[in-house]
Amino acid sequence: MIGASGLDWGHELFHSLWWIAKGFVITSAVFLAVTAGLIRFTGWGRMFWRITGGYFKSRDNWPGWGLLAIVIVLAVYSVRINVLFTYYYNDMYSSLQLGVQALAEHDAAAQDHAETLFWRSVVVFAILAAISVVMTMAIYWLNYAFQIHWWKWLNKRYLDDWMAGKAYYRNRFIDQTIDNADQRIQQDVQDFVNGIFALSFGGNIGPYTVPGGGVVGSGLTVVSFTPILWGLSLPLELFGHQFPRALTFSVIIFTLLATVVAFWIGHPLIRLNFLFQRRTADYRFGLVRLRENAENVAFYHGESQERSGLDARFDGVIANTWERVYRLVKFYGWNQLTNQTSQIFIAIIMGPQVLQGLTTLGNLQQAASAFTSLQTAVSMPQNSYDAFTYTRATLVRLDGLRDADEKARELPTIGSGDLPEGLELAEVNVSKPDGTPLITDLSLRLGPGDALVVKGDSGVGKTTLLRSIGELWPYTAGSVRRPPGNDTLFLSQRPYLPLGNLREAITYPAAPDAVDDTALREILIKVNLGHLVDRLDEDDNWGSTLSPGEQQRIGFARILLLQPKLAFLDEATSAVDEGLEYTLYNLVRTEAPNTVLVSVAHRSTVDRHHNHRLEITGGGPWTFTPLEVVP
Repeated sequence: MIGASGLDWGHELFHSLWWIAKGFVITSAVFLAVTAGLIRFTGWGRMFWRITGGYFKSRDNWPGWGLLAIVIVLAVYSVRINVLFTYYYNDMYSSLQLGVQALAEHDAAAQDHAETLFWRSVVVFAILAAISVVMTMAIYWLNYAFQIHWWKWLNKRYLDDWMAGKAYYRNRFIDQTIDNADQRIQQDVQDFVNGIFALSFGGNIGPYTVPGGGVVGSGLTVVSFTPILWGLSLPLELFGHQFPRALTFSVIIFTLLATVVAFWIGHPLIRLNFLFQRRTADYRFGLVRLRENAENVAFYHGESQERSGLDARFDGVIANTWERVYRLVKFYGWNQLTNQTSQIFIAIIMGPQVLQGLTTLGNLQQAASAFTSLQTAVSMPQNSYDAFTYTRATLVRLDGLRDADEKARELPTIGSGDLPEGLELAEVNVSKPDGTPLITDLSLRLGPGDALVVKGDSGVGKTTLLRSIGELWPYTAGSVRRPPGNDTLFLSQRPYLPLGNLREAITYPAAPDAVDDTALREILIKVNLGHLVDRLDEDDNWGSTLSPGEQQRIGFARILLLQPKLAFLDEATSAVDEGLEYTLYNLVRTEAPNTVLVSVAHRSTVDRHHNHRLEITGGGPWTFTPLEVVP
């Protein structure tokens, strides 16, 4: 079935499948070679590889490679179907032109032939449209299947990296602390995947869109449509000179010049997008912090100061937004000017040729379609520069978090080892970040049933000693041996209560099914939390729902439930009265008699429950003395 353009549609299925197969092989080779070159020779390429290289290097990641191969095949298909649509347009408009000419010449045979060609073009359109609709749905699903698979892997990688070696805590001690790591994992990881995919194959990233099938689609479009435009380009007479293939050269020169100017206008967006992500994250962090500390703020009547701080953060967001708006107005204005100018190119160059009978209306339509596709492809870097700057800012933030996590794990930590029971410190030195000593050459050993109270003025390093033993404080030397895993329990002044039901909050960090409900209810009653026994399956933000005193009683319930071999208590009874304090400590000493207790406390009433006292005086000296346990 030959169309008016001369294309044999009867053999086009086999020809297109062969074209797609060859295109896939060539495109894959070029895509991998270009990617390798960017990784080798560009800074942001190296950042990309540091962030996600493991996804592509893993031998077990064949689903990811398989989905990527399918995505490339679909990109090649998308360009091929667009090429075939240009031939359809040529067929339809050429048949109409032939029909009009036959009608003017009263040539019935030619008119019948033109009508046959027209209806053939309609059939071709119906087939192409049906294929296009089905494949568009498949492309959408498969593209997102690849992105979701990649997103899941990268999210796991960053969560693992952030939590390994307590980097989520220790990265606050590096020279350049990382702001809003939670946002970098939650949002930037997804933006990274969407951005890299969009730049490669087209799509959306944040508020921006990458047209033309991204780099891959644009490259294929240039290769596929340039020969079409080349074949339709006639010589152009201009200022007494004849320019061969003028249409092809004009679109390339015009678009390259427009792209250079667009890059110059849009370059500041890299910095502005980075600041936008940081300032919006800072504002969101301020709102979350107010929500988490709502009761304290309300008691202090601190609404005015909190509002002032939130307004200052939001003003930073607005100031940055206006900077981006001013820059984007110039950027989009230039892009719109070049896009509008390109619309008249074909009419100016080929219109006179149609009127002179040198070419057909169908050729003009095909050339217009090919020109639009080629111009969109060549100007893809220009039209996508805003999306590139946004993605590059995401690259910088994720690479910064990865680098901070590595530096956090490289910070020094106290030497540690396992001890089945008790606690052993050997030549422990604790200092401030500036090197000022807090504790020098501390050595002691506690056995099962021992209880040590740590005393001293505020700021001498009592809590810092606990952080050092817990391998959190990096400015520490020496060694510690203690029971491993959940056999050692740390209770801060305000015990951590995870999100979830009350059972999970009480048994943390053990699994909620590790304790029988009957025993759980009995212990709640013992620590004066009987009013909570019927709420074990209730989900709530218990850290905000329960009072500080109730939270501290839950901490003691954990000791009774989990029976750790070693427990550290940092001002763990500061929110309860002395009578309840006595009850809680007495419960622990009678029901968990072999648990070693290390308590940091200012109250002298705590001393009676301990048989050793460590007095820290500040500047390095300390004293270790026995105490008499008062029943």
